[in-house]
Amino acid sequence: MEIILLENIKNLGKIGEVVKVKRGYGRNYLLKKGKALNATTENLEIVKKKKDDLNKKNIELKKLAKNKSEQINKKKYTFTKRTLENGELYGTIKPREISKKIHESDKIEIQPSLIELHNEINKVGTFNAIINLHPEIQAKILIEVVKQED
Repeated sequence: MEIILLENIKNLGKIGEVVKVKRGYGRNYLLKKGKALNATTENLEIVKKKKDDLNKKNIELKKLAKNKSEQINKKKYTFTKRTLENGELYGTIKPREISKKIHESDKIEIQPSLIELHNEINKVGTFNAIINLHPEIQAKILIEVVKQED
């Protein structure tokens, strides 16, 4: 399926580019979220006319992402959890919980889908997480898990 991108998308392309994607990804995500249009001649003309506006919108989104990044980059968020005797948690810490913690402590709204964990957080310790705020901007945070005292 060929589509025209309406915003920069990491590992896919830039605004106005015509790219090939799998049907499901194109229909269920890119088209549905308004990130792309079907690659037709009419849509190509529309995107050429709107390209300046789309670039301005992208610059605004990038500024907002940079601002969020400066506020949370290299910050440590501590979670106190019940553990087994060997230090393993009863459950894992998911991106939704991390998003909620960031919102509670810094009043910054982060979608859980933007949080990238390289390993499962299922034991006591310190873990790295990456937050993809914009295709060109990331923030790195530390997740510290400590044992809850009874």
